[in-house]
Amino acid sequence: MLSLKEIQKPIAQELKNFEAKFKKSMQSSVPLLDIITQYLYKQKGKQMRPMFVFFAAGLCGKINESTYRGASLIELLHTASLVHDDVVDDANERRGFFSINALWKNKVAVLVGDYLLAKGLSICVEGNELALLKIVSDAVGQMSEGELLQIEKARKLDIKEEVYFEIIRKKTATLISSCCSSGATSVGAPPEQIDKMRLFGEKVGIAFQIKDDLFDFGTDDVGKPLGNDIKEKKMTLPLIHALKQCSAKEKRYYINIVKNHNEDHKKVKEVIDFVKGSGGLDYATARMLDYQNEAFAILDRFEDNIYKEGLQQLVKFTTERKK
Repeated sequence: MLSLKEIQKPIAQELKNFEAKFKKSMQSSVPLLDIITQYLYKQKGKQMRPMFVFFAAGLCGKINESTYRGASLIELLHTASLVHDDVVDDANERRGFFSINALWKNKVAVLVGDYLLAKGLSICVEGNELALLKIVSDAVGQMSEGELLQIEKARKLDIKEEVYFEIIRKKTATLISSCCSSGATSVGAPPEQIDKMRLFGEKVGIAFQIKDDLFDFGTDDVGKPLGNDIKEKKMTLPLIHALKQCSAKEKRYYINIVKNHNEDHKKVKEVIDFVKGSGGLDYATARMLDYQNEAFAILDRFEDNIYKEGLQQLVKFTTERKK
């Protein structure tokens, strides 16, 4: 598998330009806010979402200023969602750094997230990017619905597979889908191409989340504790499938552990061992690869170029990454 740095080569200059524009977009004249946004900038992750924007734009046309605005808008939305998620999850750490709510408390974190969303909207309005604004506004709504749906279903902990896929489509896949449709939109691609890119991003996003869920049952150091989803009462695909294979009595037993004993390390390990022994990991891996192949099938409808190759490599990175 290629490293992200190798995959980035066709858009390396664009990503370098983007970093400067994105850093500038976060600046504020309020000293506290500027300190916090600079702190956030230092935590920037793999930049996979801007990569999807630029590769999608290059595949469908010529990268331009609108593409940079789209990438900045998506990254501002993503950063805002992470800040808000840490408040919702009461998390004290993000990517090895203290979270904003851990350092400055929840009130400040919520306001910072709101500020980042507002900055993204301003970029769209100032650039007259109404099409990008619609894409991202829809994404914000979908992500919020997904989060609330997950909270609602966590009360009963009896989630069916179709509900799980609805949750991750809204929570995770929507953002990657927005990256790809924003990239295509920014270069004036025809509606049918934009829709193909949207669907491609959705397939990749679902595969991405399944991979993330699989980490919860593995042994690699992936930046989140083993069994963390169980401790947070999240019903993920490996567990949902495993519960379908057992008796009603066993199902009640394991759901009770997730619901009432999720802080007990031995009990959590019992659930992990149960999932592994029930074929939950193999099933989830197979479904992840199904979505990967569906994403590749969509890309096959486009002409070959360096951007198409970049997207193919990025999809493989999504499903083969170690963290």
